[in-house]
Amino acid sequence: MPELPEVETVRRGLIPAMEGRRIARAEVRRPDLRWPLPERMAERLTGARVERLRRRSKYILVDLDTGETLIVHLGMSGRMLVSGAMLGQFHQDHPAPAKHDHVVLDMEGGARVTFNDARRFGMMDLAPTASAEAHPLLAGIGPEPLGNAFSEAYLASRLKDRNTPVKSALLDQKLVAGLGNIYVCEVLFRAGIDPRHQAGRIAPARAAALVPVIREVLGEAIEAGGSSLKDYRQADGELGYFQHAFRVYDREGAPCVTPGCTGTIRRVVQSGRSSFFCPICQR
Repeated sequence: MPELPEVETVRRGLIPAMEGRRIARAEVRRPDLRWPLPERMAERLTGARVERLRRRSKYILVDLDTGETLIVHLGMSGRMLVSGAMLGQFHQDHPAPAKHDHVVLDMEGGARVTFNDARRFGMMDLAPTASAEAHPLLAGIGPEPLGNAFSEAYLASRLKDRNTPVKSALLDQKLVAGLGNIYVCEVLFRAGIDPRHQAGRIAPARAAALVPVIREVLGEAIEAGGSSLKDYRQADGELGYFQHAFRVYDREGAPCVTPGCTGTIRRVVQSGRSSFFCPICQR
């Protein structure tokens, strides 16, 4: 599933084609994705001007001049692809309609934004902009890890006395928004913390030190366009490249990249998810 860097990369890729432009025509080709799509969705989107594209956790929020916000989650395999517009130095022609193109937005100026989702685990909903972040899917989500509210003092206090493994704690969207399995594995490796370590037993100073590491990893991943392992693509259809910089994720049995370390990357399953770590570097 796309995590914060992938969703942020898609958001940034959509801005030139959507922000400040009207949706000349919206086409909804099926009644549902993971859940039913909003009633009269095509009618409500057609003619609306996109005021701003935001991101909250792993959701893209498209604020419209109609007073509504389109909330989008990519799910496991969802893609939002731009065609018919200048992307960098290249013009991307409209491709032939594909089987899993479920929602198509033709923008004024000729760009087209297509939501393609082979597995249909994605979702779209429309909510009043003024209360969009109170939507059931967004309410209760923790602070953004790249924002000021996510501070060293905040994280240290929230991890204190938690009986769950630190890996599970950092995946809790109520604690911090947008972190997923890939980036938590990479963060804990750089911080030298075993993912199985009980969160509440981590010293406050060590817990606080996770904040700059989280920001560093996310920043590098966004700069690389995210990580493409299976379905993820950027808005222009290109792959992300951060997977080439993985230090532990999906490297089971490979030697640790830390100079002088003789360890081998291990994999354990925690709450149904694979955790990758170096048993020597991470304590």
